[in-house]
Amino acid sequence: MALVLFLAVWPGASAYAGQVLDTVKARGELRCGVSEGIPGFSEQDADGRWRGLDADFCRAVAAALLGDAEKVAFLPLRSSTRFPALQARKIDLLVRNTTWTLTREALLQVQFPAVLFYDGQAFMVAKSSGIARLADFKEGRVCVGKGTTHEGNLADHARIHGLAWQPLVLDSASAVAEAFFAGRCDAYTSDSAELAAMRLRAPGGPEAFVILPERISKEPLGPVLAAEDTQWTSLVRWVLYALVLAEEHGVTQANVETKVREFGGATGLLLSGHDTRLARALGARDDWVIRAVRAVGNYGELYERNLGSASPLNIERGLNRLWSDGGLMYAPPID
Repeated sequence: MALVLFLAVWPGASAYAGQVLDTVKARGELRCGVSEGIPGFSEQDADGRWRGLDADFCRAVAAALLGDAEKVAFLPLRSSTRFPALQARKIDLLVRNTTWTLTREALLQVQFPAVLFYDGQAFMVAKSSGIARLADFKEGRVCVGKGTTHEGNLADHARIHGLAWQPLVLDSASAVAEAFFAGRCDAYTSDSAELAAMRLRAPGGPEAFVILPERISKEPLGPVLAAEDTQWTSLVRWVLYALVLAEEHGVTQANVETKVREFGGATGLLLSGHDTRLARALGARDDWVIRAVRAVGNYGELYERNLGSASPLNIERGLNRLWSDGGLMYAPPID
């Protein structure tokens, strides 16, 4: 009763609830900002369909909210234009290899509901350079993306370690990769997964390039929202956690319809769609978890299909494993 009374009298409790969410529902389409084309995360295939971890997460949100994973309009964005697009309401949701930082959250007034992918900043060099570790790279030009955390991390690392690195700052991921492969830089720095993705596009094949083993930063990548709608933030957060929860309990894209009937308690009610109280509080459909998992699979399926063993990238899950398997991924408690 005390909690109910507090929420009833606290003016901030619902002042910003539902604004974005109601707009998306009324439009009948989710506008999702993605990259211009990073394999494994978001890129268009030969038929023009968007593929990747980020694109699929947008579909999971659309399935949970609108009941249809295909009700998504994808807007490709450069790093330097992604936050202005979100602030100008050109998109409802930004899922574009974006690192969660205090500066972005506090000064740009945006929300990072959760981490979709844990990564770190790495360096790629030509195999012929003879550079095997970052300590071997004392001086040279480094290609880096404009408006990214990598730009600042690069300058900080060079200053702290007394390195003669000269950044070549370019305005898109594709432009950075093209400059590096054209020989304009001695190294290319970005998230390690992005380097692995761009390495697939290397002229003559990826074998001529290596990603150095060191990481100079933590890069927790996640969806980003404008800060004014608390209900929308909660829904996006829990769509991600629902996919993780599904993996924890062995619920997959193939068995979701039958598997959810096996569980009891709060988890069973949530997964099966019988907890209408929480669904309505989030603004989602009653069967929102079933629809999200049916659309894209659980988190493990999402990862392996786009980045892991079932993809050309074949990136080891590492920190993105479930907590029970030595990783950082877990869903908070329901009750």
